[in-house]
Amino acid sequence: MKGDRLGEFEELTLLAIRAVGPLAYGVPIQQFIEKTAARNVTMGAVYAALDRLEDKGFVRSEFGEATAQRGGKARRHFEVTPLGMRTIKELRATRERIWRAIEGRSS
Repeated sequence: MKGDRLGEFEELTLLAIRAVGPLAYGVPIQQFIEKTAARNVTMGAVYAALDRLEDKGFVRSEFGEATAQRGGKARRHFEVTPLGMRTIKELRATRERIWRAIEGRSS
């Protein structure tokens, strides 16, 4: 079913959460994607992807402590779920099989 599949930006976001590590939240996720994918990313796009990933069960979120630096607002931290981990591992394996097929063809 299409709703359970990942789009390219969702995949990048899911991988970024895993790469950023514990207590990943919007800004470091955005910065990681911009740096590693060499593309401009808006916070709106990041949060939309995070919401879709959570709806699909690939990530979960919780609010941290409110901080004075943020005007009393709490950060929303994200982590990849076991389903999300299985999904990104399957995607990686699929891409590796495709690349092996491409590289195995004679030019």
